[in-house]
Amino acid sequence: MAFAFEVLTLFPGMITSYVSESVLGKAQERGLIEVRATDIRDFAQGRHRVTDDTPYGGGAGMVMKVEPLVAAIEAAKGRSPSARVLLMSPRGRVFDQAAARELSRLEGGLVLACGRYEGVDERVVAFVDGELSVGDFVLTGGELAALCVLDAVARLVPGVLGNVASPGAESFEEGLLEYPQYTRPAAFRGMEVPAVLQSGDHARIARWRRWHSLRVTAERRPELLARRELSETDRVLIATDEEPDGAAAKKGNG
Repeated sequence: MAFAFEVLTLFPGMITSYVSESVLGKAQERGLIEVRATDIRDFAQGRHRVTDDTPYGGGAGMVMKVEPLVAAIEAAKGRSPSARVLLMSPRGRVFDQAAARELSRLEGGLVLACGRYEGVDERVVAFVDGELSVGDFVLTGGELAALCVLDAVARLVPGVLGNVASPGAESFEEGLLEYPQYTRPAAFRGMEVPAVLQSGDHARIARWRRWHSLRVTAERRPELLARRELSETDRVLIATDEEPDGAAAKKGNG
């Protein structure tokens, strides 16, 4: 059974154009995921289908009206009664890989509601199951945030990625950043792929990758290391200044 996504938006073309390409497009063709983009304007009243109005109390900008967005949410719930409905909002839980894993296990699917303008009427919150944020920055609307969530969750749906081991080997899956990756050619403008990666010795390769994963996390995202309990092997590796089994790619002058 396909994992069902529905995105409620004023700009459905932004959603459909993205999800029709690459991995997500193939996953839909194979029946692994189902993505529906619903135009909130279809639920607005009047000839002009107005979806925004000035805020009570004054202030700059416009606010999304409660009636059309709630009507769109209720229609989505009518199609998928057990789906979880989340409003993309800067006030929501910060989306991370743990949240992606949690959402990928939903059996009823996922509905993502996208705001626009200065925000949505507060009364909309009573009709959703929660709010979700993709970070501490400002976007023009919720569509890009919803696509980030959709993409991250869809990749965890069984069968979507060709290699079943791929999701578990990527950044953040273990709370660490990913190790450096290389592919052919073995040498490029004086930079060579580390010999250990060409050795065929899987134990040495695993040790090399783990050392790099720990080191890059310690250097660039130390707060991630602070959240996890390292094994004795990891503590020894991270305390080792010299990388195991050979140097990194050599740098040339061009």
